[in-house]
Amino acid sequence: MVSIDMDIGLTYDDVLLKPKKTSIISRKDVSLETRLTKKIKLNNPLISANMDSVTEAEMAIAMAREGGIGIIHRYLTIEQQVEEVKTVKRSRNAVIEEPYILNENNSLRDVRQLNGKLQATGFLVVDNDSKISGILTKRDIKWEENFNKKIKELMTPKSKLITASPETSIEKAMEILKQHKIEKLPLVDEKGKIHGLITSADIDKQKNFPHAAVDKKGRFLVGAAVGVKDDVIERTHALLEAGTDVIVIDIAHGHSDNLLKTAQKIRKEFPDIQIIGGNIATAEAADDLIAAGVDAVKVGVGPGSTCTTRIVTGAGYPQMSAVIEAVSIAKKLDIPVIADGGIKHSGDIVKALAAGAETIMSGNLFAGTDESPGKVILRNGKRFKVYRGMASFGANSARALREIGEEEKWEQALNDTVPEGIESTVAYKGPVTEAIHQLLGGIRSGMSYCGAKTIPELHLNAKFVKISSHGIRESNFHDVNLIE
Repeated sequence: MVSIDMDIGLTYDDVLLKPKKTSIISRKDVSLETRLTKKIKLNNPLISANMDSVTEAEMAIAMAREGGIGIIHRYLTIEQQVEEVKTVKRSRNAVIEEPYILNENNSLRDVRQLNGKLQATGFLVVDNDSKISGILTKRDIKWEENFNKKIKELMTPKSKLITASPETSIEKAMEILKQHKIEKLPLVDEKGKIHGLITSADIDKQKNFPHAAVDKKGRFLVGAAVGVKDDVIERTHALLEAGTDVIVIDIAHGHSDNLLKTAQKIRKEFPDIQIIGGNIATAEAADDLIAAGVDAVKVGVGPGSTCTTRIVTGAGYPQMSAVIEAVSIAKKLDIPVIADGGIKHSGDIVKALAAGAETIMSGNLFAGTDESPGKVILRNGKRFKVYRGMASFGANSARALREIGEEEKWEQALNDTVPEGIESTVAYKGPVTEAIHQLLGGIRSGMSYCGAKTIPELHLNAKFVKISSHGIRESNFHDVNLIE
């Protein structure tokens, strides 16, 4: 007999938060600290989605700088994905543990070629015994035209170099940099071996972005996505070696044996890491994923702006109800929920958090910014960038070509593909920082309307009211003409 669940599924548009008395005087009094997983904390609840038109290194850096996190997408080779993670980790370090190093007998041509790939501002130089012999910076080579010259002829030699011991604290390093009016301080032991590098630029970054999301070494937090393919252990190992803070096992239908077995396999191989699993939409799914060993569950089947899963398959669950269901189980087990998709405005973020989520993931909010991958397209005098769902034909095509390679097999794989997403363009938005600041301001205001100074308080204080279609219309601007 056919069973029909007649419960009403709700989206963010179907509800409003009831305003409550508040003691909050300023939005600055509202804290956005939250949990990404059981062990990882963020300073705001924003996560940029692991989509190839949204998050690579540049976006992940920007997100972490503001206190959130970016998840590097998996539609890359293992080597490419690892390089994206390394780029994030190198972009801010209390101590650069693996500085760029060259041999003193390398030529300027070698430096030019390497610098074109790394965009480095300087290199430490060693002799044939791997002992420090100098430092090479941009000013040493700026006007040099003889590309055959050896580095040892151009560098600042060891005799003129200021160094410090590997045990030097950041505070002491700041004093040394200031005293000697230098920008880079190599950390060298008594035998001349290099143990790291401290730069004034990295110290300035720490001062300029005090709410950045960083690991124990002061590096930006970053996550990376994996699938359920045969290379998952190899890929996960490489990503962890590169410094990835959290692994996201991400497939369209997360409540599946494929994902559950993969989570168990990764947990067995790497027992101490943090794992996020998804996407799911029900309490039962949350229970199963948590039992498989994940440290956070990602909720959302079909709510994304470029997702057509519900149209193509007839399956899905309105996002507000899906979050509430997942939270009903996850909260009892102290596992954070990530609300992924369906968010159009900062008010939707507040609703997702009020429903019990501890973070939200979005592609649409961050697509079209300077930091999203891809070039700006000009159409009729207006600027756009491409934004596509990861189950779209284009994304599947790119993945199939990378994984299969052979044209005939690639074409056959595409013939067997049923897209569950679209390719689109979104208006160019400028720097993602501006979008983030607007979102965070809206979240703080929304929390103040609920009388909540923290996200855990919001979970306790929030009261929802279901609204009609007329209420939805009333909630937006109406009966006026916009000035364009």
